[in-house]
Amino acid sequence: MSNDNHIQKWNECLSIIRDLIPVEQFKSWFEPITSLGLEGDRLTLRVPSPYFSEHLDVRYPKILVPVLRRVYGPNVKLFYRYNQVGNESSTAVDVRSENASPVIKPGLPPANPFNIEAAPEIDSQLNPRYTFENYCGSMCNKVARAIGMTIGDDPSCKTFNPLFIIGPSGSGKTHLMHAIGIRLKEHQPAMRVLYVTARLFESQFTTASLKGKINEFINFYQSIDTLIIDDIQDLIGKDKTQNAFFHIFNHLHLNNRQIIMSSDCPTSQMKGLSERMMTRFKWGMTVKLDRPDLELRREVLLQKAQSDGLTLADDVLDYIAQNVTGSIRELEGVMVSLVAHAAILNVDITVDLARNVINNAVRMNVAATPQINFEMVTQSVSAYYNIDPDAIYSKTRKREISDARQMVMYLAKKHVKMQSVTIGTRLSRSHSTVLYAIKNIEERLPFEKQLQEDISSIEKLFNEQQK
Repeated sequence: MSNDNHIQKWNECLSIIRDLIPVEQFKSWFEPITSLGLEGDRLTLRVPSPYFSEHLDVRYPKILVPVLRRVYGPNVKLFYRYNQVGNESSTAVDVRSENASPVIKPGLPPANPFNIEAAPEIDSQLNPRYTFENYCGSMCNKVARAIGMTIGDDPSCKTFNPLFIIGPSGSGKTHLMHAIGIRLKEHQPAMRVLYVTARLFESQFTTASLKGKINEFINFYQSIDTLIIDDIQDLIGKDKTQNAFFHIFNHLHLNNRQIIMSSDCPTSQMKGLSERMMTRFKWGMTVKLDRPDLELRREVLLQKAQSDGLTLADDVLDYIAQNVTGSIRELEGVMVSLVAHAAILNVDITVDLARNVINNAVRMNVAATPQINFEMVTQSVSAYYNIDPDAIYSKTRKREISDARQMVMYLAKKHVKMQSVTIGTRLSRSHSTVLYAIKNIEERLPFEKQLQEDISSIEKLFNEQQK
């Protein structure tokens, strides 16, 4: 096909698409695309970045695919071409369009955090499946969802900066942060949005330190327009990484850049995080995501069923929603198991089948209950001994506080499976102190009935908190 002809056909596609979507979306996501040619049934379109192609596949397949088939014929095969590194055409790759392709493709290197000039276009690491359109809402996440949409819909709004999202695992923190990032990119595709976990941030910092490139590392992160960092509590005890993040945070905030963070616990429980860092977390807005309530659990199940092309009876939806109460991930896992059982056994999805699947998968709420964590141990020990939880973290050596602190160390090792070094970090104690405390209780336990009763009573408090 001649050069003019394939360009003419692509312009015809653009003309059709322009009439089907809002003008802002068209300008953001279709005007930047150019046609590179049609060879046989293979159409190649140039897009600015891998994220761009992923977004088109996930958000616009019901528009793009029919239009292409109408203009180019029913057998057209779509390929995207983009540069892996900035404007260097030598790094260009072709990727075939897939309606459900992942964000990070196998073999595709992650964004280079040490070379800004070579990579003005960064991979935002956003998952296109996590959007506001499929983020189910109820009273347990209404405030957080509304604030997130406000930030995403108005990139100039910095009322909630920084935004600090807290909530237990499986409550939807990660989905919400990705949805904000994707909405920001929809409004401003050129915006440098980056999602990163605190663990990856710490790993990158360690690598930069070993290579003598800490300045480059900090400069890269200071170039971000919206920084989204997940599980910020993982920086606890990482003093050097915290210091680097402190400088990055200050620079971004002073320059009116958006910062979004998440944690599974509030700042008041982040012992081991510097005071200056915790103070800055409180500058903006803190929102809490609670465990999914019945309304949200039912909505998640309904949406999952619809996405899988299933129709579930109300009694089945209600049964699952009432008996799997732990997290959204567990609900999705039960749905996957339910569909697999129905397909393999060639039976309809009924309440009886759901009951069998839940019994095998989560044992009727047992696995759906929240996991015991360090904060739960601390709160239970404090409640049992009737002392202030903050006293356990203090430096006081009063006998009653010291005994309670040793109990926390022992139970954190036993139930949370924490390393002794980690326990010491959370309590601002040395590794040897933790080892001594654990050994002390283990040696006394077989001979002291009161100690046995104390531990049994505290463990019962764990169960009450899990209900």
